[in-house]
Amino acid sequence: MAATLTAFPLAVWERDGVKAALRKANLPADDVTEPRVLFWRFSTQDDVPAGFGGLEICGSDALMRSVVTLPPLRGQGIGAAIVTALEAEARLAKCTSVYLLTATAQGLFEKRGYARLDRSAAPAAIRATAQFSALCPDSAVLMLKRLR
Repeated sequence: MAATLTAFPLAVWERDGVKAALRKANLPADDVTEPRVLFWRFSTQDDVPAGFGGLEICGSDALMRSVVTLPPLRGQGIGAAIVTALEAEARLAKCTSVYLLTATAQGLFEKRGYARLDRSAAPAAIRATAQFSALCPDSAVLMLKRLR
């Protein structure tokens, strides 16, 4: 059963929770307060905090980043629901493709229609992001999904 979440956009000054959750999950958090990166907090129907996720818009492409489910709710479909919500936000921003880098969640993204891609095939704007060029290790897998 898919989780039902409510998304709350976060202003730059509201991102301490994102930073803490990412650090606890051993994910990059150094540029969380950059205004060009959009972040959302996700909550369950009962208003229980469930996780976070972000997008960096690069023209008609988006870089999905910082998807994290809070520990008490892991294994309940929250991550998949966050990915779906972020894809909807990318569509609203007129993006036709979503890229991401992952070191640990390739299976989750493959189930959501993402395909592995050689890092050298990423568009220049995606390669120029801090997430791609500095924050994620070279061993992180690049993945792509074309939006309809």
